[in-house]
Amino acid sequence: MAQVEIRRFTEDDADAVLSVILPIQRQEFGIDITADAQPDLRVIPDFYQSGKGQFWVAVRDGAIVGTLGLKDIGNNQAALRKMFVAAEVRGGEHGVAALLLDRLFSHASDAGLTDIFLGTTDKFVAAHRFYEKNGFTEVAKSALPRAFPLMAMDTKFYRHKLG
Repeated sequence: MAQVEIRRFTEDDADAVLSVILPIQRQEFGIDITADAQPDLRVIPDFYQSGKGQFWVAVRDGAIVGTLGLKDIGNNQAALRKMFVAAEVRGGEHGVAALLLDRLFSHASDAGLTDIFLGTTDKFVAAHRFYEKNGFTEVAKSALPRAFPLMAMDTKFYRHKLG
C-alpha cells in the first residue's frame, strides 16, 4: 500500500483540490453545486490559511486524494470544512481521513483552539459516524457561534471540545 503524506495546501494544488471535492459532492451525493458556489475554494490561502486556520491535502503516489480545511472563526474557535477523501482511499485500511483529522487536532492544540465546529448534510451518514467516533458531539444549529460559516446545505452540526 502506498504511503499517504499529509501536507499544507499550496497554490499549485488548487485544481487538484477541486477535482477531489466536486465529483464527491456532485456524483456521489447528488448535491447540485459548482466550484463557483464555493468561493472559499478559489481563495484557500486567504480563507483558510490565516489566523489559526489551515488547509491540508492528503497525497498518495503524487496525487491529491483528500482535503481538509480549518477556518479560524475567532474566540479560539474554528470550523472544520471541506473534509473529503477520494472513494478509492476511503476506509480504515487506508486511514486517510484519520491522518487528516490527526493533523487538524495537532494543529488546533498547538494553536490554542478550544472548540472545533462543523456542519454537514444528512446525506453524509458515514461521515457522521466518523466524526462521532473521533469525539465530535452533535449540537443544535442554535448552539453554533455567531461567526460559524453556515452553508445552505448543512443540516447537521457537531462540536469537538479540545483540552
